[in-house]
Amino acid sequence: MNTFQYSGADFYYNDQPMQILSGAIHYFRTVPEHWQDRLMKLKYCGLNTVETYIPWNFHEPKKGQFNFEGMADLVRFIELAGELKLHVIVRPSPYICAEWEFGGLPAWLLEDSDMRLRCYHKPFLDHVDDYYDELLPRLKPLLCTNGGPIIALQIENEYGSYGNDKPYLNHLKHAMISRGMDVLLFTSDGPEDAMLQGGMVDGVLATVNFGSRPKEAFDKLREYQPDAPIMCMEFWNGWFDHWHEEHHTRSAKDVAEVLDEMLAMNASVNFYMFHGGTNFGFYNGANGHTEDSYEPTVTSYDYDGLLNEYGEPTEKYFAVREVISKYIELEDCELPAPMLKKAYGRIDMVEQASLTDNLDRISTPVHCAYPETMEKLGQDYGFIHYRTFISGPRPKDEFFIQDLHDRALVYLNGQLAGVMDRSDASTRLEFEVPTGGMQVDILVENLGRVNYGPYMSDRKGITEGVRYGRQFLSGWTMHTLPLTNLSGLSFDTISNQQTEPSFYRGKWMVEELGDTILHLPGWTKGVVFINGFNVGRYWNVGPQETMYVPGPLLKQGENEIIIFELEGTTDRAVTFLD
Repeated sequence: MNTFQYSGADFYYNDQPMQILSGAIHYFRTVPEHWQDRLMKLKYCGLNTVETYIPWNFHEPKKGQFNFEGMADLVRFIELAGELKLHVIVRPSPYICAEWEFGGLPAWLLEDSDMRLRCYHKPFLDHVDDYYDELLPRLKPLLCTNGGPIIALQIENEYGSYGNDKPYLNHLKHAMISRGMDVLLFTSDGPEDAMLQGGMVDGVLATVNFGSRPKEAFDKLREYQPDAPIMCMEFWNGWFDHWHEEHHTRSAKDVAEVLDEMLAMNASVNFYMFHGGTNFGFYNGANGHTEDSYEPTVTSYDYDGLLNEYGEPTEKYFAVREVISKYIELEDCELPAPMLKKAYGRIDMVEQASLTDNLDRISTPVHCAYPETMEKLGQDYGFIHYRTFISGPRPKDEFFIQDLHDRALVYLNGQLAGVMDRSDASTRLEFEVPTGGMQVDILVENLGRVNYGPYMSDRKGITEGVRYGRQFLSGWTMHTLPLTNLSGLSFDTISNQQTEPSFYRGKWMVEELGDTILHLPGWTKGVVFINGFNVGRYWNVGPQETMYVPGPLLKQGENEIIIFELEGTTDRAVTFLD
């Protein structure tokens, strides 16, 4: 049995003083074949601890259906860290933020119109308890008190930025303790009065999150917790990106200077992020700080971290190691060899399957008087297709999608009439209806649920209704399109016509597996699948211009790429670069 606790201003591991030097690596943003490489590089940087969130939606995608295998095998990730003699800090759900879809909450919670999130609401807490019954017994053998590497667990996450429901926080605390979580429990919040007052829990260590001005942050923490160690649980050494923005960077020099200042105070530190990784699939989150704002996060979660998205050390990595070497003696060590990288060249797309022709092959239609949300139809991520008919003739009037979440392509009699986006209220669509009437098709993309702030009840699709002028339109046929199974698609020889969303397929031979970079010049917006794995979204608005494809997603012999392109391409080919 090992112990990790604190007394006065110091942490102690087995009664020996310990300063936590930690880095965040999210197992769910990195393929399992790369976990050991990333963990070894963390250790060689001079860190003694790895920190990870646990996203609830990754492990319970459907109510009562749990997944702890493959990329979801957090037990193996923690065991690997222990084998490398690293300590582990775990930050479990219910809520993690992390720029992750819905902050880690499962989408199926929103099927209940009365659901209240992150508070003492019994239906919500019942779901949390069911989840903890599955999750926490898996962590128990890995606790340091049972000889494992886990030294601490977080209760909620930055709760003071959201609420002040102490009975809720105490429920989570006791839910962990009653299930045998007998290690150090902690909270983390911004270093502000309201955040600390709302997020702290009696008998639980408080830590703070920030990117600069450490003395000011720790002084504020000491006002509320004078007799405890000081720790920055999230030292923001970089930042994340939204579509339509510039890529965020932070200089190695600036990060090193702030770190030096913290270590001189004997503060413990967790780098957020040490290695960011990738928002594979549809798991990127979004920011929505006001009722009218919406900013989805890109596929890459590079974060300008100490390791880049591909796992290679950056200038920041070596600057941090140099600062750490001023305070502790680091062993001479050799970094793991860089991962093999391959350029597979240009791959032509040779087959095409239009969405319209394949709707009934990959989805079962649902008929209803009004458009339903994804959640009401049992869908979590992806797209949803709506269709109705407007009788004619009618004079020109405005077409409204009331409370659209998030982006819609509108087709009138099969022709694209406009693109509507919740983040651009200025877009207007007007048309007249001919004598024979008009078929209306709307393809709505879920661009990622809000992961932070007061607008997290972010149901997707058409959440209220569709109007032509003053009249709500009824008689809808809906197809859910989570795109989890594309085996039903019927491909034909590629067509010169690109007037609607289509799937494009190409194949290529691989002799040697290596990490590679997918470049899509000429493509507009869509999703990429490699050998059935959803690599994520691309969009020509930037800042992300390429997609990282880890070598373990490939196989020796024939490989398949399918691209779901929404708005057309000028070059029906892609290029794999090194």
